[in-house]
Amino acid sequence: MPPSREALVHRGDEDEVCPVCKSSRYLNPDMQFLINPECYHKMCESCVDRIFSSGPANCPVAGCHKTLRKNKFRKQTFEDINVEREVDTRRRVMEILNRREEEFDSKLDWDNFLEQREEIIFNLVNRIDVAKTEADLQSYANENMRSIRANQALEARETTSFQERQTQEQELARLRRQAAKEEYENERKELLAGREDVLSRLANGRPADAAAIAREGQRVLLKKSSARRSEEERIRMKQAALRGTDAKKSGQSGPAAAEEGGSGLIKGLKKIKTPEPEKPYDPFGGMVPNKRDYYTLRDHYPSTYLDPVRQDTRMLAGGYDLQEYYSRTMLEAFAGLGCFIDEEVASREASSFNVMKPVGTQGAALAATSGEGSK
Repeated sequence: MPPSREALVHRGDEDEVCPVCKSSRYLNPDMQFLINPECYHKMCESCVDRIFSSGPANCPVAGCHKTLRKNKFRKQTFEDINVEREVDTRRRVMEILNRREEEFDSKLDWDNFLEQREEIIFNLVNRIDVAKTEADLQSYANENMRSIRANQALEARETTSFQERQTQEQELARLRRQAAKEEYENERKELLAGREDVLSRLANGRPADAAAIAREGQRVLLKKSSARRSEEERIRMKQAALRGTDAKKSGQSGPAAAEEGGSGLIKGLKKIKTPEPEKPYDPFGGMVPNKRDYYTLRDHYPSTYLDPVRQDTRMLAGGYDLQEYYSRTMLEAFAGLGCFIDEEVASREASSFNVMKPVGTQGAALAATSGEGSK
């Protein structure tokens, strides 16, 4: 009898030997192997307890001088140790380079960032320029720690929101199935009750009333079914409105603000615009009272006409103020100095979108010229 597929898959596990104590799984089927992400050397659980229980120590595998700690050891997830190393490396790099598409100026910058991240992962997995790549990653992580944590928190909120939506959808599906089951049972009971009522009325009534009793029973059943369908439609519309409100609330969370990185590792990030501080309230809208651009208002202007008014108590008692007269007169005198008609007309013509105006003007000029010539 040929061996089963499962036996062929796990046959290699029986030949595993601990590189430290040389124990084999074939002789000890309960033996567990552990790995450490620092060097990914596999050793049995008893050797890990014996060597690393007292504190950090060097890896006992020949040629490996990395310092290992017991709390870092874990069970191997994938059969191929290279796949295990690549998964851990990818997870570590993506936790640091966790920028989002909303933080980039264009789609091209976002694609370049994804390509750069994959290139970093490829270099670390295949041990190409490891020292430089690790230094760049560490420098970027130190300079952009705030944005990294903000994106991690946003991703955690999105994951939590997605799980809540999944749970809610599952609960709604369960309630729909339960409601459909109850509806089927109620409809079946009503149908049986209506048939029994019609049969009892037919048994107790006269033969001539059989057709009328049957029509009345059918009409009652149709009325109940239409009322039930309208109620179900109302409930479905209410549930759809609630789902739309929940989706709108969940979509209000925006991306984390980008933080400028001094390392220059990532290109194309949006620039942070610091909001200007709110200015104090100005009731005059920027205008300064009693301040003019082209003149200065004085307290007194010599005038043979106004000097007697200054000394006339009858004028002053009525509320007449010479300062108001001075202010109004000077404003009217200098009112046109700030208006430049030529510049306003030139700017208005430059911003105009009517391209047929010059043609019309030339036509008018030609018509005027021809009219003068005929005269």
